[in-house]
Amino acid sequence: MLKGISCTLYFVFTLSPSAVSQTREFQADAQFVDKIYDYSLTEGRCYSWLEYLSLNVGHRLSGSAGAAKAVEWGKSMLDTLGLDSVWLQPCMVPHWVRGEKEQVKVIGSKKGRSFPMAALALGGSIPGKVQAEVVEIKSWDQLESLGAKGLKGKIVFFNRPMDPTKIRTFEAYGGCVDQRVGGASRAAKYGAVAVLVRSVTMRIDDYPHTGTMIYDSAYQKIPAAAISTLAAENLSKALKEDPELKVSMQLQCKSLPDAPSYNVIGEIRGSERPNDVILVGGHLDSWDVGHGAHDDGAGIVQCMDVLRVLKNLGYKPRHTIRCVMFMNEENGLRGGKAYAKEAERKGEYPLASIESDAGGFTPRGFSFEGDESVFGKFFDKLMTFEPLFEPYGLRFTKGGSGADISPLRGMKGLLSGYTPDSQRYFDYHHAETDTFDKVNKRELELGAASMAALVYLIDKYGL
Repeated sequence: MLKGISCTLYFVFTLSPSAVSQTREFQADAQFVDKIYDYSLTEGRCYSWLEYLSLNVGHRLSGSAGAAKAVEWGKSMLDTLGLDSVWLQPCMVPHWVRGEKEQVKVIGSKKGRSFPMAALALGGSIPGKVQAEVVEIKSWDQLESLGAKGLKGKIVFFNRPMDPTKIRTFEAYGGCVDQRVGGASRAAKYGAVAVLVRSVTMRIDDYPHTGTMIYDSAYQKIPAAAISTLAAENLSKALKEDPELKVSMQLQCKSLPDAPSYNVIGEIRGSERPNDVILVGGHLDSWDVGHGAHDDGAGIVQCMDVLRVLKNLGYKPRHTIRCVMFMNEENGLRGGKAYAKEAERKGEYPLASIESDAGGFTPRGFSFEGDESVFGKFFDKLMTFEPLFEPYGLRFTKGGSGADISPLRGMKGLLSGYTPDSQRYFDYHHAETDTFDKVNKRELELGAASMAALVYLIDKYGL
């Protein structure tokens, strides 16, 4: 009996001939989906690939030697799979370097105490050496009400945590990440000399989480760093006890000229509609701490294994199935933009683009979005596939997709985000703790199987 599928004979015989045909087709699809999961869980390669990427390549921020090594590794792995085509797609990427370890320290007034704080410069920050009094900020309204009178010459400490009541942790992330991305310029508007940002994680520990920040050209650039959640708790408490304390911070990061890099691409050519592409992708770059195992090494190896699994099961696709390892998602999205530009130039149609960039945890389903003129039709078709995923605990929802595939939106294909369980993702996101040992082999393989099954159904039936 197929996993989760039961069908009694008397029920089948009461169906019309067309309904019987549809039932048989459903059973055939369920059987092939079973094969995909069985093969992925017994013959999967994604975990061993991730081990090598994590431990032998390591972190790989755009423009770095690690990123160049990752490109070389990615192409060499795709070359072993017997695909129809493997190539590198060039793009210029930002090249920011962290430099020497950040030095951030609380300096108490006469009645206070001094202590160091775990910190990481935010990606794109300028260097700087600053010592000043600190103002704790928990909302944009508070920042603006203090204005230049309360903030000029001060270090602004953004201490708005992720909302723990949000079950969807990406929603909680979206509710506070704006202070990391735009906080430096909004504080500089009122004369602040630097910013410290509470790490965007619910976990209370001493591992800071970095991430990109963007300067507004209308205001002076000031140094920006994230401090660990434990440091944020301690600094907030210290400020209540000693409002006149100061923080000294020294960042030695810098931005170098843009550097050449590549998206890594491999494909199985479609037999009927080769110019219509079903894409599976993730981003090859990572931040310069940890291994980038969940973000996004897991997504990269899952997408590679989608092509390997389908090929090894003897599946012959109607449409072209393509794996894309995007470069520079973390601090520029240059790879995604370069891919979309080239796809448009070549007249390709991105029938469906699926991104895995939410960690290698247990699969929960897929979210979908697209151009309003066609998305409703796409989603109705997708919902006919959902019963085949019920035995594996997956659901389909309307929502977001992925950053790297977002530049394809205007080409009116389907955009999808693979959605694993998110409760632990932000424990490791952009932190030193995002290492290979945090990834479970079975969870990772289930994700690859889930994507392969969705690709199979979209390819067989179209949208």
